[in-house]
Amino acid sequence: MPTPHNSAAAEDFAKTVLMPGDPLRSRFIAENFLEGSRLVNNVRGIQGYTGTWKGVPVTVHASGMGIPSIGIYSWELYHTYHVENIIRVGSAGGISDDLKLMDIVAGLGACTDSNFAHQFGLNGTFAPVADWTLLREAMAAAGALGVAMSAGNLLSSDNFYSDGSDGPDQWKKMGVLAVEMEAAGLYMTAARAGKRALCLCTISDHLYRPDELSPEARQTAFTQMIEIALDTAVRMNAL
Repeated sequence: MPTPHNSAAAEDFAKTVLMPGDPLRSRFIAENFLEGSRLVNNVRGIQGYTGTWKGVPVTVHASGMGIPSIGIYSWELYHTYHVENIIRVGSAGGISDDLKLMDIVAGLGACTDSNFAHQFGLNGTFAPVADWTLLREAMAAAGALGVAMSAGNLLSSDNFYSDGSDGPDQWKKMGVLAVEMEAAGLYMTAARAGKRALCLCTISDHLYRPDELSPEARQTAFTQMIEIALDTAVRMNAL
């Protein structure tokens, strides 16, 4: 059962996996939210833990940074470990003027400047979108917690630092809410595997304002988003 990037056994993973990029955020979620959590993977320091939330088994497993990395881990979880649902829980830079620090955004769709879709041999342009059932249940979970969560298009960029472009201006004109680096790859991998995926992001900085969370806050302050994702896992378990 182990893969080049995962030493877990088949039974080590729950039906639903929360996937932060940062391995330290994976550990934070396991230690502060999951009951009876245990480390199931630590290959290359990419930590995965399985425990329970409200009596339901849940796994949290880091993805690393960028589309290639989340493409590897999500492919292995879907195909080798038979995971059904992956919910990315990450940070994003705000593009929309309506967003402020700590707002939570659900990626209804994920625009991208990546060439990740080339591998599928499509005669056209694929539109990476979230799974509707996961999105519906996440919106319901947010509402039950009294959180006003936005849903719309994200930009999954291959570049953290851009040189020689006009930056996010053209994406902003198209109504894109925020930029991150993984959702499009996750959505495409899920589509090809016939599985479910959703990206939830907390706004950690804003591209048009000097607002920014500290690295420490990015690891530990996203508790509302984490609770929404965990409650979504519970809702999905009941379906």
